[in-house]
Formats: sequence, structure tokens, C-alpha cells
Amino acid sequence: MNSDVTMEKIVSLCKRRGFIYPGSEIYGGLSGTWDYGHFGLALKNNIKRIWWNMFVGSRDDMYGLDAAIIMNPRAWEASGHVAGFSDPLESGKMFNTMFKTSVGAGEDATTAYLRPETAGGIFVNFKNTVDSFHPKLPFGIAQIGKAFRNEIAPRDFLFRVREMEQMEIEYFVRPEKWEESFREWNSAIYRYIDAVGISRASVHELEVPEEDRAHYSKRTIDFEFDFPFGRKELSGLAYRTDFDLSAHAKASGTDLSYLDEDPPAGGKQRFTPHVIEPSFGVDRTILALLVSAYTEDELGGETRTYLKLNKDVAPVKAAVFPLLKNKPQLVAKAREVRASLLQATGYGLQAIQWDDNGNIGKRYRRQDEIGTPACITVDFQTLEDDTVTLRDRDSGAQERVVSADVAQRLL
Repeated sequence: MNSDVTMEKIVSLCKRRGFIYPGSEIYGGLSGTWDYGHFGLALKNNIKRIWWNMFVGSRDDMYGLDAAIIMNPRAWEASGHVAGFSDPLESGKMFNTMFKTSVGAGEDATTAYLRPETAGGIFVNFKNTVDSFHPKLPFGIAQIGKAFRNEIAPRDFLFRVREMEQMEIEYFVRPEKWEESFREWNSAIYRYIDAVGISRASVHELEVPEEDRAHYSKRTIDFEFDFPFGRKELSGLAYRTDFDLSAHAKASGTDLSYLDEDPPAGGKQRFTPHVIEPSFGVDRTILALLVSAYTEDELGGETRTYLKLNKDVAPVKAAVFPLLKNKPQLVAKAREVRASLLQATGYGLQAIQWDDNGNIGKRYRRQDEIGTPACITVDFQTLEDDTVTLRDRDSGAQERVVSADVAQRLL
């Protein structure tokens, strides 16, 4: 981990540059809640898009789902969450960390829960997915969505929160194939870590011992990251056996087995699939990415801070500056250059940012902290030869480039 990174620096940058704010701040806040600002939301959406494209959009064996946050409470009883989703208090008593709510009004109201994980909605929709799409094993169901946990002591910024977003897959396999699938998903997790730009050197595997595993798991690997506050869990890979489908089948009275019409041994075979679960937290992914990207160096004799984000996750891909905002010719030409870049790259208006606020140095520093990979300055020479100044974020190097050639450099 970069020794210059502290949580104070990360939190300060996130608020200063519109990434993440304390929840309900004007009312004194609410512990364990955070609001994503303009650039934070863009970063989050880019991270989720990469995950979805990698694990769903580019595969034939995956199906998407967006299940309801509030489910029939019997589902959480069957999964073991009502009885066992608890943390110990200082008094030694156990405290169930699911948020309770009620459905209905008056005497007819019944107790329900905000889901503590997204996996539950996937398992109760296993039969629907099989009936709708008739998938062949192995196949997976993927979901990105909110989960809620009434943490006793939320802490460490985005790491331990009461409202979070998860990216989870339940991958259904033949029982004898679980180890092969487990290895494949282990490798896939690293491919995703690399794709978003999290430092591979800061990621470590922890084989979770039996006494520490969740009640449904026969094997779990935690992928831990070197955060400024210590080495902690970033994502997980669990072998859930057939626990969930069997438990829901028993509790609901619904047959959740799978009919394999072409098993390896021939004939037909009905059985309950086993499950491999790669699980990612969106918020923890963002925190690990910010820690990985946060960089301090010296440029032009001054200390600067920048986010070394790759272009796929960066909220802004490039920024266009007129050298002076009070010179109509420069402003008009800069807008022309920006319009050309938008058309040539296919990026949206928010990704090719317009910035004419302050002097050039301040604009560079602002874009550096946002993580913008490139800045394009239109000056008086541009009016003469149609070249612009292209500045690289990481090195601070500047070069003159014909404006028509800039788009290719951004892609």
C-alpha cells in the first residue's frame, strides 16, 4: 500500500471533489451512511458496468436479476438469517443485525426485513429462471443491488456501513464439479480486480477456517486488501453446497431440483445443484480503488495529489479548457474541439468535461484530483495551426497535438 495514503486524506478528497459526502450531513449525519456525489456516482456506475459486462454481458451462461429488497420473511427464516444473522454485544447477548420493518397497517401489519444480502432473492428465483430460460448447467444468476445491515459500530468510511451495494453471483453446478468451478471463479475475481485498477500487490487470499465460515459454507476464501486501517475483507468466494436451494425447497414446499436431460453418464438425472458464490461489495471496491489510485508527488516544484484511475473507471475521461474564458475566439474554438471529441469518441457530455474556472494551473490540479487522464487546452496557437496542448495526468507532460488526432489518444 502507498504509505502516503491515510483515511483522512481519502475522505477529504472525496468530499472536496464531489465523490462522497456524509449522509444527512446538515442534520449532523447518520452513522454508517454515505451519499455519493456527482463524480462518486459516475465512478460507482463505471465499476458496476465493468463487473456486469465481464460477468454477464460477455457470457452465455449468466442471467440477470433485480429482486425486491423486501421479501416474504419466511425466506429469511429458511436461510438461517432470522436465527443466526447476529453480532455479539459487549454484554455478551446476541444482536440480530437485520433491519426490521412492517408490511401492512394496524393489526394486520406483519414483520418484514430489509434484505441483509442480495443472494436471498437469487435463490428464491432459481425456479423462475430455470422455467423461463431452460439453462444448462453450469449457469449463474447475477444481481447488483442494495443490502442493509444494522451494524453495531459502523466505521472506516465505506468499509463497514449500514446501507451498502453488492454485486453477487450464484453459480449453479453439478455437485462433483464444484472444485473446478471454484478455481475458475477464483481466477475471475483477479481479472476483475485488475480491470478496475485495484492494486494486485495489496490483495491477499485468506482461507477461512471452518469455525469462522458462514453456516452455509463448506469452503470460503476471503480476498483481503491492505486498507490504511489494516488488512480487511474486500470480496469473497464461497462454496455454499446445496444448502440454500434445499432449505428453501423444504420451507416453501416447492421443488427446487434441476432436471439434467443430458448428464455425463447419459439418460436423465434430477438433483439439487450446488452453488459457488463470488461476492463483491461495490462500496468496498470503490474504497480499495481510491486507496490504490491515491498518489502524491512533486510537479513543478509543488506537491500535488492525483487519482491514478484508468480511463475505464475514471468519472471524467478528458477535460477541455479555453486558455482564457474572456476571449470569445478561444471559447468558441474550445467548444468546437470538445464537440468534435464527443462525436469521435462516443463519450457523453459528462465524460468530456468543460472547465474554464480559474487559471490553468488550478484547473490542472482540480482535474488531477478528480482522476481525469488528459486535459486539452485551446490557446492562441490553436487559432493559427489547429494544434492543442495535450497534458498527461500521471507525468504532467504536455505536447502539441493536431486537434483532429486527440480523440484517438483518449480511446
